[in-house]
Amino acid sequence: MAQGVCEVLWLQRVLEELKRPISLLMKLYCDNKAAISIAHNPVLHDRTKHVEIDRHFIKEKLEGGIICTPFVPSNQQVADILTKGLLRQLFEFQVSKLGLTDIFAPT
Repeated sequence: MAQGVCEVLWLQRVLEELKRPISLLMKLYCDNKAAISIAHNPVLHDRTKHVEIDRHFIKEKLEGGIICTPFVPSNQQVADILTKGLLRQLFEFQVSKLGLTDIFAPT
């Protein structure tokens, strides 16, 4: 999640340099409710000590109004088509969401 925040900040700076600044919150979609709650909740748990620095970085950006982290269910996570093996029905649904077409299909 911290890497995603860094990417969002980089995109924001690139757009500012191109004279196209963004005044809205940049959305970092996440399908992990635990990661979202850890980023928002200042209470540390024993199992999250290894992510303490990343958590502070993300929390700082959330409180600063730079990013927001809305939840998206796993079955609607479009990036999964590129990173996971999916069942045929879910795969075809994700392909349709991306607007991909089979170039080898008969016309």
